[in-house]
Amino acid sequence: MTSILTYTFKNLPSTSKWALRFSVRPLSCSSQLRATPAAQTKSKKTLAKPNIRNVVVVDGVRTPFLLSGTSYKDLMPHDVARAALLGLLHRTSVPKEVVDYIIFGTVIQEVKTSNVAREAALGAGFSDKTPAHTVTMACISANQAMTTGKDTVTKDNGIRPSSLEQMAKLKPAFIKPYGTVTAANSSFLTDGASAMLIMAEEKALAMGYKPKAYLRDFVYVSQDPKDQLLLGPTYATPKVLEKAGLTLNDVDAFEFHEAFSGQILANFKAMDSDWFAQNYMGRKTKVGLPPLEKFNTWGGSLSLGHPFGATGCRLVMAAANRLRKEGGQYGLVAACAAGGQGHAMIVEAYPK
Repeated sequence: MTSILTYTFKNLPSTSKWALRFSVRPLSCSSQLRATPAAQTKSKKTLAKPNIRNVVVVDGVRTPFLLSGTSYKDLMPHDVARAALLGLLHRTSVPKEVVDYIIFGTVIQEVKTSNVAREAALGAGFSDKTPAHTVTMACISANQAMTTGKDTVTKDNGIRPSSLEQMAKLKPAFIKPYGTVTAANSSFLTDGASAMLIMAEEKALAMGYKPKAYLRDFVYVSQDPKDQLLLGPTYATPKVLEKAGLTLNDVDAFEFHEAFSGQILANFKAMDSDWFAQNYMGRKTKVGLPPLEKFNTWGGSLSLGHPFGATGCRLVMAAANRLRKEGGQYGLVAACAAGGQGHAMIVEAYPK
């Protein structure tokens, strides 16, 4: 059986050899929320598929997300990632020797560390025989790390061909007189790391873990980066719903990455437009709007910050924890990324 650790973070410029003294925290789950009894999950159909191994989320942690260039500015990227990794090991007590593979997501490469996953793993005390690799896909690098890990658990123990070659080619440009993005309505530059333990369901149960959620269907999309740069959620949401056989009404928790407030509003407008669906998406009818009472109810990237390579894990764990607390069954995670890319994933609550 295979188990995978996925870790994600934003690279930090650094030359210091300071020891790490900050703590890690559960992803999107305060001590008050953890003390609240979990609500009963609604009874709906499961997304389990015949002869397909279930992959579960055991748990996840993150370092505090801090303003870039502050408390972490003198730390190496793999130091911050190692802190999240050590925190996850402490929280789950997973033996290092049962971890078969380690995957990190990163965005801004730091020249001294070409494979941060490997450096962080060795720094955390993993065997030098535990393979590790690093992926990059702009703001959905964390998502790519998770889904690469999911495919590795589901299919076999090797790295599979995927869309890792899709790289961000264009940077966002905000041109007057139409520009409305300011520092006040943008996700602020943030340093931080996150880590998540995922493995085959049978392996998790055999080791005595109570999983939090299943990782189900996912998609990656790309569109014209010139005028649809950050509309990834609009394109990815209907595709992942169709792949899973669900509708918007079936989803109990929506977690969308908030790059900018205007980006969320633009996606909402596109999702609620028959004209956009017919002229740009090849659909007869609009996608539809997520109910606001189910949307980012525990805060999003605008309020919590956005370490480019760490947000994906935060989104998934926020959805998983919300489903447990609120008694929902399905969560939908979606994110945009530079270069006109996007991602969406269905998370299913683990039964009580």
